[in-house]
Amino acid sequence: MVEPAPVTTPEPAAPKRAWPATKKDAIVDTVYGKQVADPYRWLEDDKNPDVQAWMNAQDVYARGELAKAPGRDALATRLKELFYYDSISAPVHRNGRYFYVRKHADKEKSIVYWKQGKNEKTGEEKVLFDPNAWSTDGTKGLGGWVPSWDGKYVAYAVKQNNSDETTTHVIEVATGKDLPDTIEGTKYGSASWTPDGKGFYYTWVPPVGTKSGGRDVTIAERPGFAEVRFHKLGDDPSKDALVHPATGSAKTFIAGHLSKDGHWLVVTISHGWNSSDLYIKDARKKDAAFTPIVKGVDALFDVDVWKDQLYITTNDGAPRYRVYKTPATKLDRAAWKEIIPQGDATLQSVNVVGGQLVATYLRNAASEVEVRSLEGKLVRKVALPALGTTGGIGGLPDEDTGYISFSSFTEPNIIYKTSIKTGTVDEWARIKLPVDTTQFETQQVFYPSKDGTKISMFIIAKKGTPRDGTAPTILYGYGGFNVNMTPSFSSSRAVWLERGGVYAIPNLRGGGEYGEEWHRTGMLLNKQNVFDDFIGAAEYLIKEKWTSSEHLAISGGSNGGLLTGATVTQRPELFKAVVIAVPLLDMLRFHLSGSGKTWVPEYGSAEDPEQFAAIWAYSPYRRAVDEGPRAYPAILFDSADHDDRVDPMHARKLAAQIQAAQTASAPVLLRIEKNSGHGGADMVKQQVERVTDQLAWLELLLK
Repeated sequence: MVEPAPVTTPEPAAPKRAWPATKKDAIVDTVYGKQVADPYRWLEDDKNPDVQAWMNAQDVYARGELAKAPGRDALATRLKELFYYDSISAPVHRNGRYFYVRKHADKEKSIVYWKQGKNEKTGEEKVLFDPNAWSTDGTKGLGGWVPSWDGKYVAYAVKQNNSDETTTHVIEVATGKDLPDTIEGTKYGSASWTPDGKGFYYTWVPPVGTKSGGRDVTIAERPGFAEVRFHKLGDDPSKDALVHPATGSAKTFIAGHLSKDGHWLVVTISHGWNSSDLYIKDARKKDAAFTPIVKGVDALFDVDVWKDQLYITTNDGAPRYRVYKTPATKLDRAAWKEIIPQGDATLQSVNVVGGQLVATYLRNAASEVEVRSLEGKLVRKVALPALGTTGGIGGLPDEDTGYISFSSFTEPNIIYKTSIKTGTVDEWARIKLPVDTTQFETQQVFYPSKDGTKISMFIIAKKGTPRDGTAPTILYGYGGFNVNMTPSFSSSRAVWLERGGVYAIPNLRGGGEYGEEWHRTGMLLNKQNVFDDFIGAAEYLIKEKWTSSEHLAISGGSNGGLLTGATVTQRPELFKAVVIAVPLLDMLRFHLSGSGKTWVPEYGSAEDPEQFAAIWAYSPYRRAVDEGPRAYPAILFDSADHDDRVDPMHARKLAAQIQAAQTASAPVLLRIEKNSGHGGADMVKQQVERVTDQLAWLELLLK
């Protein structure tokens, strides 16, 4: 790529609307013969006081406009009734101790508890840690947590402002006291304990600004410096042993996992979401070297280890996945035995629970679960309610009890307790909300995309909703990274539905609902297929008179923010309103900040001429700049001030460009959530406020 032309600073243009004015620069790059204008590059630097002032002005203006929506207070009251509730997670059993999470109707954050007893129902309940007490302003929150196998300790990650960055601590369960062990730089991965509970393996990432391997550690390059280390309790974390070195490629992730018996350490190196390499070593031998299980194959591989046997799930030669078995001492591919062949549903995961294999599938984007023998023979299908989602059966490989979490579009989460041996399934806990879900119904339809490909879509609405084109409708999508859009319950969606709205979720290409081929036809040079699928969904909803352009909004976040950004810049006339949350939008520069380089295997890079041409064609910011003045629908950019995954500069730049280019009377707003990361804030009151702003605004525009 060519270096940018010198920056000029013309006088700010007079604002065309009531929103704050934005300075515009005359920056033009020449990239592979194309002129690429970038008038708002100055907004990339959030350390610049001018950018901070601009952000504050935009947020104040946006919140002022959003607060004007009629009925907002009543909507907020109803959302609180469904967001503040009591629930309990499935327990995690470790040596007679049970660990679980409770969400309380009167608390902002969930609390982790433990008890000791014969089973999960006996023993005195005690608080392990309560994130509500960690900070007066709620900015400290809980990430992942992993108990040791003996139940004596828990390694847990603390987040600041709900960002991806974490610091790992270790708490002694019996006393509730933190050990001195504090490990910075645990952004990726979690603890994998040794059987004796004396230490754990983890992924460590050096801080930005330091040197590693003779190179400066930058934000965008940081994943390439990640390495697997081992921490022995009581030791200085800065001297933790290096177990597996960094890959040197910022396009990869690395993680280590030790088998429950401590025999085998597996290291996974993921190349984006498209392929992975697996390495293994005998952890009982001090100087044992890693041996590749599989390396350099353009496919995904995952492994579960039990009793010195490897159970390998892969889409290599099987886009809907299959499972092999081989001894840990026989890694040659010829020794692998196929025990679960590819079927007509998409295999999501396989793990050992209760001495059997649990296989979880998606059939037309809804979950199915099977119990199979360790040789892959079908034992039984697990009976579940229809058209829902589960992550399979959670449990230990040597214990009979397992737990299944299940939800659907019309059913809040239910936890079932099951016996792997007998197959009994009993309800263990469920979320109870003050909403009548029997008034809702779900349809699954199939519609043609631009190239004729049939796309499945869920449509959820009140029973008897008139098909006259007037229903306010939200079309939500994602379409990337093998992520599946499956039936699950949402309190905010339930409120939208009971107020007469329709909600539609298509299974776009780029996701993994129909296997790896489905994913690959929506990535790299095929990314435009995803936007065509989404546009096709909107056209179907209008054609079938579920709604009309005057009553239709699109919404998406992260990669889904790219989806809505690309769609509105290609077909602005098709929608009345758009919500673009924590998005990628300047696709010619996404790889230069945040976790951007890890997504190059999914999107490609502007540094490659062929990939540049594809990205240049759909990049929302580039298209908006080149299109110039244009009539856009109402747009709400929903950003976060501590998003360390997707750089918030994307939302800032496109918001500024569309505000400058807007010729219609529709508003263009940039709302910035304070003390919030890529996944939003973790306090319920902030979640309620954010959803209230969105739904009240959409109701006002679509009705």
